[in-house]
Amino acid sequence: MHREARGAIARLFVLLLVALFFLSATARPFVLYLTNEDLKENPPSSAADESSNGEFSDWEDFGDSDSKSEDELDPGSWRPIFEPDSMAGTSSESEDEVLYYSGIRKMVASVSTGEMRLMEEASSEIEAAAVGGLPHAKSALGFLYGTGQLREQNGAKAFLYHHFAADGGNMQSKMALAYTYLRQDMYDKAVELYAELAEAAVSSFLISKVSPVIEQIRLHNGAEENKEALRKSRGEEDEDFQITEYQAVKGNAAAMYKMGMIYYFGLRGVRRDHSKALSWFSKAVDKGEPRSMELLGEIYARGAGVERNYTKALEWLGLASKQHHFSAYNGMGYLYVKGYGVEKKNYTKAKEYFEKAAENKEPGGHYNLGVLYLKGIGVKRDVKSACNFFITAANAGQPKAFYQLAKMFHTDVGLKKNLPLATGLYKFVAERGPWSSLSRWALESYLKGEVGKAFLLYSRMAELGYEVAQSNAAWILDRFGERSMCMGEAGFCTDAERHQRAHSLWWQASEQGNEHAALLIGDAYYYGRGTERDYDRAAEAYMHAKSQSNAQAMFNIGYMHEHGQGLPFDLHLAKRYYDEAQESDPVAKFPVTLALMSLWIRKNYANSFLVRLIDSLPEACPKVQAWIEKVIMDEGNATILTLFVCLLTVLYLRERQRRHAAAADLPLQPNEHDAPVPN
Repeated sequence: MHREARGAIARLFVLLLVALFFLSATARPFVLYLTNEDLKENPPSSAADESSNGEFSDWEDFGDSDSKSEDELDPGSWRPIFEPDSMAGTSSESEDEVLYYSGIRKMVASVSTGEMRLMEEASSEIEAAAVGGLPHAKSALGFLYGTGQLREQNGAKAFLYHHFAADGGNMQSKMALAYTYLRQDMYDKAVELYAELAEAAVSSFLISKVSPVIEQIRLHNGAEENKEALRKSRGEEDEDFQITEYQAVKGNAAAMYKMGMIYYFGLRGVRRDHSKALSWFSKAVDKGEPRSMELLGEIYARGAGVERNYTKALEWLGLASKQHHFSAYNGMGYLYVKGYGVEKKNYTKAKEYFEKAAENKEPGGHYNLGVLYLKGIGVKRDVKSACNFFITAANAGQPKAFYQLAKMFHTDVGLKKNLPLATGLYKFVAERGPWSSLSRWALESYLKGEVGKAFLLYSRMAELGYEVAQSNAAWILDRFGERSMCMGEAGFCTDAERHQRAHSLWWQASEQGNEHAALLIGDAYYYGRGTERDYDRAAEAYMHAKSQSNAQAMFNIGYMHEHGQGLPFDLHLAKRYYDEAQESDPVAKFPVTLALMSLWIRKNYANSFLVRLIDSLPEACPKVQAWIEKVIMDEGNATILTLFVCLLTVLYLRERQRRHAAAADLPLQPNEHDAPVPN
């Protein structure tokens, strides 16, 4: 049993009414659910003439595969600091750019070494570059003002700098602005920015198959470190990776394919390396591994680590399709739509390939057919059919389909205009853009023990609206304290500044569906951690977590009703919330049972010795809990723990016996242990 869970159990036995940590630390996934009401009654349909309907004139059909590099899509990226080897051959930098990157390097170094002087120099250089007009420096300065690093935290100035940076083309500032508008429910402004960001993200997706979703790693699971997820993200130091590499070197074709996949997509915490991926896929094909054929087709079509060659791409994709790798049909159809590697465009043949992919349950096939019907490319335009294809692809996890549906909700094409939903869908796609590399660098830093660097990077991502980053940054502050290298207004963060910043981050995460975050905010107000104790606000936060079906929050609300803290004293409501907690999560059965015992005692023996004992225990809880954790739980001595519970039970029975004896005016028999029959 995990230590935090053990601690929770200890509190149960001390107080008889504190719940286990039976909560999930993850935000709820994005679920798309459409009804007939979302569909427009008479969506436009006409012959295959793209110019026949003006409302489609600004819609792209099939974008060029990997037409822009990540550096072009994310200008001002911190990649030169974290991946200097990938920047070989880049164009010369201006004087302001040199100053900007020098400032970023010093900022990163300061949180790694703890040298305040470096942070002061970094701040000055970034500010000087911003004064010189560099948009990326303005973006970094907005970050410093937004988080209050070596300056008073000022949201208005942060917004202003991000606004100017976004106008200058900085995509990360556009993310920050879009998130700011989203939090204020200004969907008309947020949707425009997220639409642009999502389009940039889509341009880097694959042409044939759905890329493996590289989820951002949550550092914690409740109050504990997420050790299993972190173990699988240690990159080339991971034992499983080393075993796979050993098998590949020894000639195992399947292992070669896996190595190619790891390097091509950057899986398991490994840096993406297209050259190594090409090498491993080529070796796997030589060994007769058919799955590598499709990836080689992708590599040549995208020019990833090799000179782009559409003819070779078509050859490899064709070979893969003959081996029943049906997603390869998507790539072949794409080449015929664009006229790449073939004599001329052939929409009929492209449609045949997309249909073959769709018939074999390939989401890319459904997506591509949706584009054909939406634009009327080689088919009669049918927006309703296009929408259905996109929904099928989206439900299978195709991110480009989410983008198209977002655009339909945004532009009132095929689906009724819905800016909130369009904004959410765009955001979902935009967060998969090249700026998400910040998450990889943050995780690498954390795994190396560079907590300060990880916190800095997660803080930057938190500003861009990434819920996992908000949660991770807040958890680092709570878990590591001074080791987080949190920078405050006048130097390293004071305890108050750390608590305030963690509170803000948890709150933002809770707004995005992280029920664990809402619960921690309630705890902060309830116990007065980093803020003044405020039962009313604690109850509000617990109610927010309860709305997300969090059983722990339901339990806490029941407790507050039982004691009249921030909520009306109401034992009936307390029981209702305790019961709801148990119904929501079976793990809550034990703490709920104890809580119901407390309610029964409070209701039937008000002002009795037991009620006074229960109410007085919270003051002694920390000392008793520490003793239970160290002496009992760490040694696994369940017998002593059972005796402790039995002792409380005996105290209860003795008190009840005394009351019955007094009522009957009979002397108390000291050796009588039988409990009286309940009235």
